[in-house]
Amino acid sequence: MSLFFSSKAHSFWICILFSLLFQIQTVWAQLNVVATTEDVASLVRVVGGEWVNVETLSRGYQDTHFVQAKPSLMVTVHQADLLIYQGMELEVGWLPLLIQGARNPKVFLGQPGNLDLSLSIDPIEVPQGTLDRSLGDVHAFGNPHYNLAPSNIKPMLFMIADHLSELDPTHEAQFKSNRNTFMKKFDARLAGWKQRMQPFKGKKVVTFHRTWSYFLRDFGMQYIGTLEPVPGIQPSPSHLIQLSKLMKAENVRLILQANYYRDKFANLLAAKTGAHVLTLPPGVGGVPEASDTIGLFDTLVNQITKALEDNE
Repeated sequence: MSLFFSSKAHSFWICILFSLLFQIQTVWAQLNVVATTEDVASLVRVVGGEWVNVETLSRGYQDTHFVQAKPSLMVTVHQADLLIYQGMELEVGWLPLLIQGARNPKVFLGQPGNLDLSLSIDPIEVPQGTLDRSLGDVHAFGNPHYNLAPSNIKPMLFMIADHLSELDPTHEAQFKSNRNTFMKKFDARLAGWKQRMQPFKGKKVVTFHRTWSYFLRDFGMQYIGTLEPVPGIQPSPSHLIQLSKLMKAENVRLILQANYYRDKFANLLAAKTGAHVLTLPPGVGGVPEASDTIGLFDTLVNQITKALEDNE
């Protein structure tokens, strides 16, 4: 009888050992991916599934132009197998410092562990001619807020899936299956968003910064001006007066701004024009309900349509 129980116990512990070894192997097999934004991280998690471990260098409620290059973030980049960033100079003020301080050759420019996701999309608002400081914080390669265009999600997903497959060809089939599954879900939701936004096609708005250009383009809306006279420069009284005259002439009733900007100038302009100020999350994680890519677009469409309906 004792031999019987001993044999069962032996088999039990062997099963436990193999289970632990499998879990350890799974953890070791994961790619350590570091994304500069939660928007990028959300898409990497969708595609990579259990085969990636994803860290982010900024939060959705932050202005990604101005992230501090902290030593703790250098440690995060040091541990990365892959660094993915939005590019187009969105992170130019801090990402090069993190890469330099991390001392991780895998993520150096030109290496397989360095991926500029902006190469997957067609940029808009690319400045022409000579650039100088009088133009403000202009991005030489175009508007970097392409994460807010539903039409850009597919090329971003394809680039992520292709790059993960290059680094981990064993799981290429899973990466591409995850990508395709998500795209079907996203396309179905996109049809609903377009239907809800359709009555407001052609509507004109004012924005604080050119954060919303891709979103407005995709839904057939346009902005007639920005509170910033040039990118990164606060509005002067004369600029606000000119903008208020333009808003009245064009019957603009909505001012959009990211929720990390102060309301002071938008409220002044609203008081002069009777427009409504709508503060929005500029990316995934900007508010709790925008916890992933679909949640972000749900939030933007819900808030914008409601504001426009209330101001009809």
